[in-house]
Amino acid sequence: MTVLVGLLVAVVLIALLAVVHRYLWRRLVRDVSAPGGWWRRVGTVLAYVLPVLSLGAFVTRQAGTPFVVQQALAWPGYLWMALLLYLLLALWAGELVRLALRRVEARRDARVAAPEPEPEPASVPAGADAETSSDAPAPDAPAVPDAPADPGPRVEDPARRLFVARTLAVGATGVAAVTVGAGAYSVLNGPTVKRLTVPLAKLPRRAHGYRIAVVSDIHLGPVLGRSHCRRVVDTINRTQPDLVAIVGDLVDGEVDDLGHAAAPLADLESRHGSFFVTGNHEYFGDADAWLDHLRGLGVHPLENARRELPGFDLAGVNDVQGEAEGDGPDFDKALGDRDTSRASVLLAHQPVQIHDAVDHGVDLQLSGHTHGGQLWPGNYLAELANPTVAGLERYGDTQLYVSRGAGAFGPPVRVGAESDVTVVTLASKQA
Repeated sequence: MTVLVGLLVAVVLIALLAVVHRYLWRRLVRDVSAPGGWWRRVGTVLAYVLPVLSLGAFVTRQAGTPFVVQQALAWPGYLWMALLLYLLLALWAGELVRLALRRVEARRDARVAAPEPEPEPASVPAGADAETSSDAPAPDAPAVPDAPADPGPRVEDPARRLFVARTLAVGATGVAAVTVGAGAYSVLNGPTVKRLTVPLAKLPRRAHGYRIAVVSDIHLGPVLGRSHCRRVVDTINRTQPDLVAIVGDLVDGEVDDLGHAAAPLADLESRHGSFFVTGNHEYFGDADAWLDHLRGLGVHPLENARRELPGFDLAGVNDVQGEAEGDGPDFDKALGDRDTSRASVLLAHQPVQIHDAVDHGVDLQLSGHTHGGQLWPGNYLAELANPTVAGLERYGDTQLYVSRGAGAFGPPVRVGAESDVTVVTLASKQA
């Protein structure tokens, strides 16, 4: 049954891609070029090649093909996915422009085709012969002009139509290219640093000002590799935190392929060390192998576990994706026997885990997973599946902070959701 559902979803997605690319071909190729022209030939080839590249980038990753093949397809395939989104949005906006122009033209043509008002009939002088006045035209009376011929349906000017089509096509392509280019630069330039102060009622005065560098969703994979990891590590180290919290989705692949990309994590600097909890993407590969590899880099996994730190407890739970492998979150194991008079900070990849955190009296949960939507208007879809998409919110006595993440999944592009490393400063109400 699962295989059948998967095949059905695949068929629907392929059909949708075909329809979308047919639309793009009409607007960006057929409507703006002459039959047999060079752009008609090139554009038609691209209409077949680009969706194949995008499907290839996705399928090769799922099928576990050699990593070098994944890398070769990932950049063009995923970038085209992002460009496709914003091309569609820009072209749909262009359709509104077309509609407005047609309405303006229709009103103009209606005014031009409107008939002149008929002249008033000549008045008959008093006492004139009724028969003469009714049957014989007055001498020297002007002839009544014939009614204008029906102009028939309006014929659109081909040159004007081509000009509008080319203008909208160039404009849409320019807007999409600039949007995706800026979004890619935002990712490849490294995350920005956000700073946030969170008061905790149970935090003692001696822990006031404790700083946790929170990073999530780095997504090392066929697109983002060692250089990206180095930028993230350097950004964290410049903040000089007391503790580093890596809140899941570090990798998209296996240790054999990406172990060298994660190597800069060994250079993380903080007073009390670096800690990690799994995200859903770790379970798409060998999560246990990654946990062992991270231990070798000096990063401490919290597998449904807790550490007592000066002034508060730091706990971590596995991601809910681990339930499929019998390795899901266990809040009782991580928090069940703790001293509830102490403040607690929980690392949990997905914001939906906040409800269990509330039940277990957690003071602050640090999460990621959403990417802040990554590609606008994806944030509206993310809101449907997550209680909080980005930022700090309160749920009862528990506060939840959701990072937008430092990387990107799929297209290495962010629009309307800047990547970040957040320095969370814990504040004592007794200070």
